[in-house]
Parts: sequence; C-alpha cells; structure tokens
Amino acid sequence: MRSTTPDVVAHRGASAHRAEHTLGAYELALSQGADALECDIRVSRDGHLVCVHDRRIDRTSSGSGVVSSLTVDAMSGLDFSGWHPASGNEAERGVLTLEKLLGLVKDHSRPVRLFVETKHPVRYGGLVEQKLIAMLARHGWSTPEEKETSPVVMMSFSGGALRRVRKAAPKLPTVLLFDRCGRRLRNGILPPWADCAGPSVELLRRDPELARRAAENGHETYCWTVDEPADVRLCERAGVRYVATNKPAATRSHLIGSSGSGSDSVTA
Repeated sequence: MRSTTPDVVAHRGASAHRAEHTLGAYELALSQGADALECDIRVSRDGHLVCVHDRRIDRTSSGSGVVSSLTVDAMSGLDFSGWHPASGNEAERGVLTLEKLLGLVKDHSRPVRLFVETKHPVRYGGLVEQKLIAMLARHGWSTPEEKETSPVVMMSFSGGALRRVRKAAPKLPTVLLFDRCGRRLRNGILPPWADCAGPSVELLRRDPELARRAAENGHETYCWTVDEPADVRLCERAGVRYVATNKPAATRSHLIGSSGSGSDSVTA
C-alpha cells in the first residue's frame, strides 16, 4: 500500500468553481496546484476531438444538439460557460478541443498529467480512440518511455475502447473505470489491457479494501469523484493513487492536513 499522498486530478477542471470543460476551469485547476487534469472526449461531425461529457451539448452550452451531429464551427459561437453560476459576464465561446487542452498541458511551467476518458457508446465507435492515438503521436506522447511518467493516461468504462488503445499504443497507460464490479474486480484482478483500477467513490465506501487488493495484483487505483472531506480521507487511508475531484484546492488542503477548515473558498 502506498504511503504517499494521492495525486489530485481536476475532474473536468476546477468544475465546482468554473464551467466544466472550459479553458477557465482548467487554468484555475492548474493555479490551485492540481497534479493532473481530467477530460471527456467525443468526436464532432467534422472529425475533431472535443471536450464534452454528455451526448448532447444542451446542458453545458447555449445551444442544443448531439455532439456527433455538430461541427466545431457550429459550436464555435456558443457560450459554454454561461450556465454555471460562477461564470459571471465572462462567456467562453466555442467548444474546447482536445488539441487546445493538450497545448495547455504541454506549455505549463510544471509537469501535469492529462487523464482522457473516451465516451461510449457513440455514433462513430472506435474512431475516438483512433483519433486520440493519432493526436498523441503528433505531440510525441503515444509511446512514452515508461507508463509511470506518461503525460497522458487513457480511460474508459468500455473494455473495447481500452483494448483498442492497448493494441494501437501498448505503452500508453490505461484506467478501467467502473461503478459496479464482479468477483474478479472485487478481488483486484484487472483484464490484461487495463493498468489501473477506476472505481467510483461509492464503491470504495462500500469496500475500502478494494484499492489494497488491486495493489496486491500490481495495480494502482484512480477513484472518482471525490469532493467530500470524509471521502478524501478514505481514499488516502485506502492507498488510492489518484483522486479525481471537482474541488482541487479543497481536496489538496485536506490531503496536506491544512489547519484551516477545509472550506471550498477559492482564489481565482
């Protein structure tokens, strides 16, 4: 079991304080000292990888429609931040592309990892993984020397998606996400194409030994989505390696044992 503090992964950016999957959310997460960023990706109609969680853009933009039926140009004039209570008058126009987010990570002054979740089921099937690998190859990130130091980690709930990535980019680390588990996963045994266990925090609450069993089988644990102080402490006790959170500043404060109250106040 790890004795070090878990890495803080900003879930869709500092999404408790800025609209998710916007440049502002990710910039704030970096300023709060997040060790890593997390995003969801889908393929637009014109073949671009865009950072959107839902199948549709209705919830997180001023427009409507299915991501796979919209072009990036069609989404360029939409406001992707106005729905969030903290957005104020600073609208963020246009959907965030993975290319732009990779640029933010690459240009940052300190090393930051990016956890990329491919969403399924989708209209274009395995095209999202093909395009992800191709983009990482252009950046020189598809064949890391070591998985532990890879700038990018691929994740999915889809076993097929992880298998495709393992076949196309065998050195790229992968996380199998899950919110329920059969006997093998409960015993900490992952399929050969998964490097890291990715249980929900609800699963970890019910079975705090899950991360220990994964470690005994050579796997670290990525836990999502961890915002409550008690859950942060649970992850630390359980030996979780990566804690995905909407509140990077507060989570870091809890992990380092801040003498403050662990409030969610934030300095932009």
